[in-house]
Amino acid sequence: MSLVITPIDDTFQLDAMPVDISDTEPIVQNNPINEDDRTSNVTTTPEPIIQSGTTSDISKGRAYVTVAILLTINLLNYMDRYTVAGVLNQIQTYYNLGNASDGLLQTVFIGTYMIFSPIFGYLGDRYTRKYIMAGGIFFWSCVTLAGSFVDQEHKLWFFVLRAAVGVGEASYSTIAPTLIADLFVGELRTRMLMIFYFAIPVGSGMGYIVGSNIAEAFGHWQWALRFTPTLGMVCVILIVFVLKEPQRGHSEGGRNLHNTTFCSDLMYLFKNKSFMLSTFGFTCVAFVTGALALWAPLYMQRSISVQGGNPKESVVSLTFGGITIAAGFIGVFLGAESSRRYKRVNPRADPLICAFGLLTCTPFLFFALVVSKYNTTATWILIFLGEVCLCLNWSIVADMLLYCVIPTRRSAAEAVQILMSHALGDAGSPYLIGLISDALAKKYRDPPKTPSVQFATLQSALYMTPFVCVVGGGFFLATALFIVKDRKEAEKITKDMVVIDEAKGIDNPVLEGEDITVTVANPEKSQPL
Repeated sequence: MSLVITPIDDTFQLDAMPVDISDTEPIVQNNPINEDDRTSNVTTTPEPIIQSGTTSDISKGRAYVTVAILLTINLLNYMDRYTVAGVLNQIQTYYNLGNASDGLLQTVFIGTYMIFSPIFGYLGDRYTRKYIMAGGIFFWSCVTLAGSFVDQEHKLWFFVLRAAVGVGEASYSTIAPTLIADLFVGELRTRMLMIFYFAIPVGSGMGYIVGSNIAEAFGHWQWALRFTPTLGMVCVILIVFVLKEPQRGHSEGGRNLHNTTFCSDLMYLFKNKSFMLSTFGFTCVAFVTGALALWAPLYMQRSISVQGGNPKESVVSLTFGGITIAAGFIGVFLGAESSRRYKRVNPRADPLICAFGLLTCTPFLFFALVVSKYNTTATWILIFLGEVCLCLNWSIVADMLLYCVIPTRRSAAEAVQILMSHALGDAGSPYLIGLISDALAKKYRDPPKTPSVQFATLQSALYMTPFVCVVGGGFFLATALFIVKDRKEAEKITKDMVVIDEAKGIDNPVLEGEDITVTVANPEKSQPL
C-alpha cells in the first residue's frame, strides 16, 4: 500500500524518519517551502492564498466576493420558490384550484428538484462547478418567466413549468456549499455558511413580500413571477466572469484526492452514520418548513376571517414575510454562533443544538395553532418564536455534512441529502396537508368552502407539524453519538492519513508496520519508510 504526499525536500534522511500514524496533525503544512529558505528555522505566516482549479490563485478578498455571489443567488432561489405562496390565493382563484391542488403545485417543484439533485451531485464532484451552476440558473430563469404567461385554459403547463424550475435549482443547491467548503475551514467556514444560509429565511420572507406587493402594484399575480428571472440573468454573468473555482479539498490541506465511482460514493455515504442520521433529522425540518411555507399565510387569512376580520392577502403576506426574515436572521445567527462557541468545549455540539432547536420549536407551533382561533397577535408571536428555533439548524446541518464527508464526495452528499429530505419532507408535506384538509371538510355539514370549515380543517391537518419536530429532534440526538468518530475519519482521509478502498467504498486506515511510500522532490529517489 502506498501513500503519496506533497513533494518535500529530498535532502532529508527518509529512512531515519519516525512514522507516527496516530498523529492527526497534517504531515506537510499547506504553505509551500521556498527553495531559497530551506535552511531557515523561522516560520512565517503569509497572506492566505487559496489554490484554484485553474492557473491562478484565489485571494482572501476574492473568496469573500464568491460567497457574496452565492448568497445573492440563494436569495433569488428562495424568493422565487415562495413567491407563489405569497400570491397563492390569487393563483387558486385564477386556475380554480382546491387545497390539494395548491399543495401539488409545490410538490411537483420539489419532486423534480430532488430527482435531478443526484445527477448534478455526480457532475459537481467531477466537472467544473461554476459552469454547471450558470447553466442551471439560466434554465431556471427562463422557465420561471415562461410560467407567468400560461393562461387559464392551459393550467397543466403552469404545473409543468413550475416543476421545471426544480431542475435549475437542483444544479445550484447541490454545488454552492461545496465551493464554500473549499474556500474556508474551521470557524471561518461556519461563519460563511451562516451568511450563506441567511438566504433561506430571508429569501423566503422576501418572496412573500415582493410577490404579493408586485402583484398588487401591477394588478396581476403573473408579474410576481417576472421579477426574479431578470436578476437571475445578472447572476449568470457574475458566475461566469467573476467567480473563480477553488481546488477541491484545498482549504483542509487535502492531498491526492481523486474521484471514485458513483456507486462507491453512495456506499460510503450510506455507511456514514452521522450523515444518514442528520439527513433524517433534516428531513423532519424540511417537512415542517415546507408545510408552513405554503400554508401559513393562507391559514392566517382564514384565522382572521373566523375572528370576524377582513384579511388582505398582501398585508398577511407582508407580516408573515417580515416575521420569517427576522426569525431567520436571529435563528441562523444564534445557531451558528452557538455551534462555534459550544464546539470549543463539546465536540458533539452541532447535533445537540439541532435537536434543541426542533424540540423547542414543538410547543410554540402547537400553541400557535391552538390560539389562532382567538388571538391573531399571540399567534404571530408564537409563529415567530417557533421559526427562530426551527432556523437554528440550517447552517449547522450543512457544516456537519461538509466536515463528515471528504471533499470529492460532498456534491454527492449534498445531492443525497436533498433527495432524501425533500422526498420524505417538503415534497409531500404541502400536498399531504391539503389532502387531509380536503378530506376532513367532507365530514362537515356546512359547505367545504365555508371559511369556518376551511380554517378548522387546515388547523387539524397542521397539527402534524409539531409531532414531526419531535421525531427530528430524536434523529439529531442519535447523530451526536457518532459525530466525533465520523469527523475524525473524514479528516484522516482528506489529509492522506488513510487510503480509500475504491472497490468497497470504505476507508482503510494505514496500519502500523505497512510500507508507506513517500514521493520526494526527485521521483527516482522514492523509497519505503
